[in-house]
Amino acid sequence: MNSYGSFPGARPRRLRTTPAMRRMVAETRLDPADLILPAFVREGVSEPVPIGAMPGVVQHTRDTLRRAAVEALEAGVSGIMLFGVPEDAKKDALGTAGTDPDGILQLAIRDVRSEVGDELIVMSDLCLDEFTDHGHCGVLDEGGRVDNDATLERYAEMAQVQADAGVHVVGPSGMMDGQVGVVRDALDTIGKEDVAILAYTAKYSSAFYGPFREAVGSSLKGDRKTYQQDPANLRESMRELALDLEEGADMVMVKPAGPYLDVLAKVAEAVDVPVAAYQISGEYAMVEAAAEKGWIDRDKAIMETLTGIRRAGAQMILTYWATEAAQKLRSARR
Repeated sequence: MNSYGSFPGARPRRLRTTPAMRRMVAETRLDPADLILPAFVREGVSEPVPIGAMPGVVQHTRDTLRRAAVEALEAGVSGIMLFGVPEDAKKDALGTAGTDPDGILQLAIRDVRSEVGDELIVMSDLCLDEFTDHGHCGVLDEGGRVDNDATLERYAEMAQVQADAGVHVVGPSGMMDGQVGVVRDALDTIGKEDVAILAYTAKYSSAFYGPFREAVGSSLKGDRKTYQQDPANLRESMRELALDLEEGADMVMVKPAGPYLDVLAKVAEAVDVPVAAYQISGEYAMVEAAAEKGWIDRDKAIMETLTGIRRAGAQMILTYWATEAAQKLRSARR
């Protein structure tokens, strides 16, 4: 038995003794309001279509999307990010379905706004990849490379039709140089100054996007390494951050989240605007697959990953578990 005053004098374990003690001294807290639900809506289907690589996630019909938005709202989720999946026959080289006022994404924006009004923030993916027959995020030049400036013209038009449909926030995600500034000008030109921009500031060329390609029915040929960021680089993200802020970004994002927590922390330390992180499809699929095998505790793993993203500095987390996690958080507090 140790004598009075002997080592150890400091015992951090005293603050871990009970669930109540751990809860009281927790440095990072998750709240339903931190969460945003990404959701897919598919044109021309009468029933939700399960996404094989993302168990539990579906391509919604317009009606089931409305219900999903209401469920998210009731759970306390702050926002919903919408992705449109057009019929294959409507895809073309310019992604014209993405700028059609009656295209599936614009219809979905109107549907959700009519259902939730201003109570749930309605966000939209501002990118052409779902709508092009080549699957790239922009217009291709004669050599088959993405033409940055021609793509910006398409983004400007896309921003305007999404704003006219009633979106609260646009998310330009194509990683084109100058995209935030062009989108801001396009919105202001038509009197949509109140529509905010969530800039996909650091979007890496990641292997973890695989399941998402199924979710949006991607027609991608090749890869996106010439415009999405190299996973090896961090300083490059800080340069992208400075440019996005200069161009008028209201919020900034790091994507993916889990493999890039160092980037997220660096961005969060550097800015005074809200910071988001996107827990992407591959991150979701890994947890679901391991849990299905019985290798990990699914619910604990979900909350641990979300807490880690929040701890790294994200004020907002886009996650396919948003509604489920929000419901669990609320239930735990009762």
